[in-house]
Amino acid sequence: MPLPQIIGHRGARAHAPENTLAGLAEAADQGAQWVEADIKLSRDGVPLLIHDESLERTTGGKGRVADHDFGELAKLDTLPPFLARYPRAGIEFIARHGAEPVRIPTLAQALSLVLDRGLGINLEIKPCAGRDIETAERAIAVARDIWPQHLPQPLISSFSPASLATAQRLAPHWPRSLLIDRFYAGWTRSAHRLEVAAIGPNAARLTRMRLDDLLGLHRPLMAWTVNRPAQARSLVRWGVHGLFTDHPGLMIRALRSAQLS
Repeated sequence: MPLPQIIGHRGARAHAPENTLAGLAEAADQGAQWVEADIKLSRDGVPLLIHDESLERTTGGKGRVADHDFGELAKLDTLPPFLARYPRAGIEFIARHGAEPVRIPTLAQALSLVLDRGLGINLEIKPCAGRDIETAERAIAVARDIWPQHLPQPLISSFSPASLATAQRLAPHWPRSLLIDRFYAGWTRSAHRLEVAAIGPNAARLTRMRLDDLLGLHRPLMAWTVNRPAQARSLVRWGVHGLFTDHPGLMIRALRSAQLS
């Protein structure tokens, strides 16, 4: 399947609360054709969009995601933590959208928005500890029920081989990407066993020599997280296929100005 050059990371993370409907819409407004979202399960098994094991960084809640039912999580507001983390962007966001609470969405809600906006999506299975298989099972079930068969399928990615193996079993024709922070022993065997369509390396760990080795695997490289135009241009020139970014509009303009898009 054709993979995008620019993917909005957690929506447009530096411009709207991450992993929210507002963030996904912001990425689309900036020109992104694809977005990425992190999928965890609530205590009662609802697939939802959130990155961390705990609630404190991105919401007004406390404790572990896995210790709360979705009814509790749905009441939390992600806007104040975003405003504290990105004050200028937060003020601009409030000026455009108001200061109403920005809630944690379900995966079903996110997919509905993505389809309405004509976007592609990378679903990162990011399980809470010990829930690798269950998280992938629930997420794939929801996505398969909602996603139209005639459209290009979502890209399923994860750091967890167990989550990717579950996706391979339940949705074998949906493309998969193995995410890698540090290059551990045996990761290439995992990539071949999981029949991944792409490799997702940490851009901060990519050197020209490492890239040459990775390109020898003949899989598209989808690097995360790239927020500097100069780095984006270099990686694309070196053969990286796609970039995850908190600033999709900026990266689109940077590559277009360099005629690399």
